[in-house]
Amino acid sequence: MKLYSYWRSTAAYRVRIALNLKEIDYEYIPVNLVKDGGEQHQGDYRDKNPQGLVPLLECDEGRIQQSMAIIRYLEQKFPNPTLYSEDNYLSAQIEAMAHSICCDIHPLNNLRVMQYLKAEMGQTQDEVMVWYKHWLKQGFDAIEIALNQQQSEFALTDYPSLADICLVAQVYNARRFNFAMDEYPSIVKIERQCLELSAFKQASPENQIDAQ
Repeated sequence: MKLYSYWRSTAAYRVRIALNLKEIDYEYIPVNLVKDGGEQHQGDYRDKNPQGLVPLLECDEGRIQQSMAIIRYLEQKFPNPTLYSEDNYLSAQIEAMAHSICCDIHPLNNLRVMQYLKAEMGQTQDEVMVWYKHWLKQGFDAIEIALNQQQSEFALTDYPSLADICLVAQVYNARRFNFAMDEYPSIVKIERQCLELSAFKQASPENQIDAQ
């Protein structure tokens, strides 16, 4: 397998964790999202992924874009260890928490949105950070409440699931932009536990070959 990735991409970080948890070998192919206007916009990569985003997974069957679709593919092709649950209700809860991050928080705060706010909408860096932290706080407030209702070792289970994968990647993004985590002890606890695992350590942005 080949994973087209950028070291600091939150979405690519998710897929790296999933690949590592399932102990799947893959080739890491860097796509620099900021160099020369972004390599993801250049012809060679656009031919592979017309959406011009990372991650992109090349596998025997072809190419898969979008981190959640990639992780679902990996789960079905390599079911052990699971990133979901044998219990349908719990699997739905895992997916709901993951989607609250990937659908409600991250899209409003990713690189291209913040670039657009500055370049096209004329917002200052301080104004962009107000936007960023507003949506992050809304999402993290709800997740903190949900985690406080759990007795599991990780977010919703006693093993790292898709919910943990998405949460850890989003917390990294939050820390990158100096978002205060003091109000979120449960989230920080999950982050700390996950980062003790080799699968998360190896996937961390600073450990990628294109880290700067």
